[in-house]
Amino acid sequence: MFHKPNENKSQSITDGFHLVVDALKLNGIDTIFGVAGIPITDLARLAQAEGIRYIGFRHEQSAGNAAAIAGYLTKKPGICLTVSAPGFLNGMVALANATTNGFPMIQISGSSDRSIVDLQQGDYEELDQMNAAKPYTKASFRVSKPEDIGTGVARAIHAAVSGRPGGVYLDLTADVLAATLGNDAASRSLVRVVDPSPRQIPDPESIKRAIDLHASAQRPLIILGKGAAYAQADDAIRSFIEKTGIPYLPMSMAKGLLPDNHKQSAAAARSLVLSQADVVMLVGARLNWLLAQGKGPHWSQTAQFVQVDISATEIDSNRAIAAPVVADIGSAMSAFLAALKPGQIQPKAAWIDAIAERKQHNTERMAARLDGSPNPMNFYSSLRAIRDVLANRPDIYVVNEGANTLDFGRDIIDMHQPRQRLDCGTWGVMGIGMGYAIGAAVVSGKPVVAVEGDSAFGFSGMELETICRYHLPIVVVVFNNGGIYRGDDINRSGGADPSPTVLMRDARYDKLIEAFDGTGHNVTDPRSLTKALTVALASGKPALINCVIDPTAGTESGHLQNLNPQSQVGNEKKN
Repeated sequence: MFHKPNENKSQSITDGFHLVVDALKLNGIDTIFGVAGIPITDLARLAQAEGIRYIGFRHEQSAGNAAAIAGYLTKKPGICLTVSAPGFLNGMVALANATTNGFPMIQISGSSDRSIVDLQQGDYEELDQMNAAKPYTKASFRVSKPEDIGTGVARAIHAAVSGRPGGVYLDLTADVLAATLGNDAASRSLVRVVDPSPRQIPDPESIKRAIDLHASAQRPLIILGKGAAYAQADDAIRSFIEKTGIPYLPMSMAKGLLPDNHKQSAAAARSLVLSQADVVMLVGARLNWLLAQGKGPHWSQTAQFVQVDISATEIDSNRAIAAPVVADIGSAMSAFLAALKPGQIQPKAAWIDAIAERKQHNTERMAARLDGSPNPMNFYSSLRAIRDVLANRPDIYVVNEGANTLDFGRDIIDMHQPRQRLDCGTWGVMGIGMGYAIGAAVVSGKPVVAVEGDSAFGFSGMELETICRYHLPIVVVVFNNGGIYRGDDINRSGGADPSPTVLMRDARYDKLIEAFDGTGHNVTDPRSLTKALTVALASGKPALINCVIDPTAGTESGHLQNLNPQSQVGNEKKN
């Protein structure tokens, strides 16, 4: 199992590099995302030589995003490998985002000589990385002796996937990577993790309390969050929803747990159900900003809540929870089904009819917008073209980011399979697009369409080279309206510099991928977009579609205008 670092068969020693690889392999880690450099270059080479797939990126943040989404899709911690100090800090953005979203991820970074760092004597890329990581992670560990590498990897895995998943930092000093250890002692030091994410069985009383509350409801509602999608308890969730007849509202990354065209979906009547539901069941969803903290005019102030969550500390975080169910979602939904009696929960017909009426009204209004043919294209007409192409490709993963591109895409592109819509999630951070697309393509082996705003794409656009280098079946569609939010703003000083929100007019993003031997398309109408996307997907090769839309399309900050304070004096906007 162990390998001699200098390949001299007469020696029975190994080193830290080999121990890290062996510890990862022992625990089923088969993929690493990272950026090579001092002091981890040989670790990347060795991992690849020993059968672990290594995907090398152009920036650590994108590598970390790929690792995070790989963790979300597989329920195994995604691994991001970075160099020390600046590389470590670049990766930390993705690691903090993984923690916030509940994605299992481990960032492994090399670090400088501890004795010099601790006295701040000025080592190469000197930084106390373990302590810098602590505020943004579930756990942060440092390994200083080679015989502790196995324990360090095991503890990192346990922390990443147990309870609410999250990001974990594992610090490996240059000294420990280069240190040697006898093969026998090294073999004994490794740890095979057993049951790192044990089931958390709900209290039967909490199940009864929740069912009784639903049974008394006039206007019940279930909200599905991405935690429900992560749980991979798809059959149990769908069975409970269909047996009870309760309308449900999927959060963005929970779309597809049940098909978006399911008759119980209340997505097209979101405002109505949030404001009028009298009992709301949260399944893997948190009452954070995405749900207005459960407060304000969007919500009924008399609604009672059931919350299914693995973390007891999440209960009562914003609204009083009348029926908390602290458990893993799979165990909770199985318990609900076992306890549920036929006909025990029956939403009132008036509630179902009111939702159906609002859905029909909103669906017809959306259809009218989608049927328009403006010239130049807007978000509706271009996303309609993408929606229609993807309708016959349920195998495709959709990555979506931007402001307006995200908001419109979430409402227009239907999902029919779970965990195939990947977006900016809880933090709402831009720049996840290329990392998520690469991570999804690598761990699934399936094609990915990344629908990107032009501003959001700019955060990680150089990863087009990564996509082409690894020949990944990813098609990037850049919605090019020439700006952040829109491209028609002006410099209010009258000077020559562009407005803070304006990007280069007539940019040709398709030319970027052609530089790396990918295929570029430039489209200005829905028919051309349909053709380009169809051809690109059929090829199975990297492609980018520069989708030119009206620079006046879009609104400031998308749907988050209330979160973007604006000056009330002298800030007239050109429309």
